[in-house]
Amino acid sequence: MTVIVSASRMPVGMALEVRNIEFDLNKQLSKDWLNNDPFKTAFFNALSMSFPAGERFFIESVRHFRDEVKDPKLKQEISSFIGQEGMHSRQHRKYNQMLSDLRGYSQEKMEGRTEKLIRLGQKKMSRKAQLAATCGVEHLTAILADKILNGWMLSDVDSQMRSLWQWHSAEELEHKSVAFDVYIDVGGDYKSRKLTMRLFTVNFLLDLLANTAYMLRKDKKLWKWSTLKSGFDFLCGKRGVLREMRSDYLKYFDPDFHPWDDDNRHLLENWQVPNAA
Repeated sequence: MTVIVSASRMPVGMALEVRNIEFDLNKQLSKDWLNNDPFKTAFFNALSMSFPAGERFFIESVRHFRDEVKDPKLKQEISSFIGQEGMHSRQHRKYNQMLSDLRGYSQEKMEGRTEKLIRLGQKKMSRKAQLAATCGVEHLTAILADKILNGWMLSDVDSQMRSLWQWHSAEELEHKSVAFDVYIDVGGDYKSRKLTMRLFTVNFLLDLLANTAYMLRKDKKLWKWSTLKSGFDFLCGKRGVLREMRSDYLKYFDPDFHPWDDDNRHLLENWQVPNAA
């Protein structure tokens, strides 16, 4: 008797749901919504600016290989992955437009940085390398999602803003293995996965910091001592981004790594789904 092994390694019983949810962010985006801290607020706003183009890239890189995938379970997960990422892109596009209108930023300039980086990657990299890059960035977002759902950084912000970031985080955890499973199924190799992670980590961080600095400069807060100190603590401090993410980040470079090695389904079980639109 032949045993058919599924290409999907998503835990049994999990299902991806595409949720259409709206958030009222007008009051929050008009101010420094994260602990009244200009740097932290600008950094998270810069994350949002990277999402529309980034999510489209993830969708395209996975969808390109859909017809090569034979496992019906993984095929369904691909469809749900595309749906979830499409919703993320749409919602953050609205976020970015509202933020720019309220605070006089150039949405085109900031989103354009990410779009330019992605176009360069698409020009220089094979389709499989683009999928490898998607696996890497999906791991980065899954780490951040885990931290957010564990209460890191956003526990005291306005409920609507917290709901948006938790919704995005929960769905990133739900589908964190989809691109990776597709990559392995179509013959992706460890060397390319490792190399693209290193390249995209550097470029992704530079992109975020460039947009963070742009917003702080527009607000005339970039060179204030309090901003510089906050930025250093936020990035490099004891509970800063780089220290918080370091150990989970390095796990990706294990040749036998899989996203669900870290089984954090309990975070999804504890998450309360906001009211759908």
